[in-house]
Amino acid sequence: MARNLNQRTFDLLNRYRDSFADLKIKELTDSSGGKIVDFGVSTVGSLEGGLLLARLCLSDLGAVNLFPLTIPELGLPTVQVITDQPLLATLASQYAGWAIQTDSFFGMGSGPIRAHYGQEDLFSELKIDEKAEEVFGVIECSKLPNSEVFQWLSDKIDLPPEKITLAVTPTSSLAGYIQIVARSVETALHKLHELDFDLHRIVSGYGIAPLPPVAKDDVRGIGKTNDSILYGSQVTLWVKGDDASLEKIGPSVPSSASKDYGSPFKEIFDSYNQDFYKIDPALFSPAKVNFQNLDTGRTLSFGNPNIEVLKNSFYA
Repeated sequence: MARNLNQRTFDLLNRYRDSFADLKIKELTDSSGGKIVDFGVSTVGSLEGGLLLARLCLSDLGAVNLFPLTIPELGLPTVQVITDQPLLATLASQYAGWAIQTDSFFGMGSGPIRAHYGQEDLFSELKIDEKAEEVFGVIECSKLPNSEVFQWLSDKIDLPPEKITLAVTPTSSLAGYIQIVARSVETALHKLHELDFDLHRIVSGYGIAPLPPVAKDDVRGIGKTNDSILYGSQVTLWVKGDDASLEKIGPSVPSSASKDYGSPFKEIFDSYNQDFYKIDPALFSPAKVNFQNLDTGRTLSFGNPNIEVLKNSFYA
């Protein structure tokens, strides 16, 4: 692989290290030697910290910004993500595809540490292989990882704990919200992967989604951030190839194709006793997806934002 995702991420992190105090980021070293970058567990965190964290999740292969509101009825800022390396940035790095679990800890892992680990089927399917000298991961969790976590990871990836750096943020925090809502393009690619679309046809990606008010706890935070993607995100993908396949697959891509579509995510989550795996997988998609075909010049659009569900989720 031409790009070392982990090294790109460390290069970005190091450029910001002198600004950690200004960004309300704390850097710690665990007794195992593993390094922790705290974006919101023992600190309030920050908006700029959230933008940095989202770029770290993307292995610095994408730009993430806050823009003025794009859905006037909500009166909220918008998280925008742009990438010209959509496969590497999103599925190989940003996607939270690894459950980090020990007897005393659980969190969903994303970031380029997954590319080094490489045991998800996704990596062999996409022919992505990376071995790094040190690795960077992101964990969404309300508590900091301990030495047990670092040793668990060390055993999995065959690197000592001191070669592992973990960024951590709770779901319901400033940084946590931004890094989740910045997953609009990733969600579209993951859905297309599930639909057996040839992802190598995708040249570039652009996504926007509203940044919700921060909830008072992580369960409500999971609801609001998911609703931002499912009912508020709009993604444009620049692709190559034929139009017929896009016309065929398009109606199945947006979240509205799911049988569970139509209620705030927390209500859906609660109806399944808070078991993610019982929710219809087709729900986890952007609200709207546009395909711009570079070969034919056509734009094909599917789905639309659902303003009423967003209002109910964000302000009820």
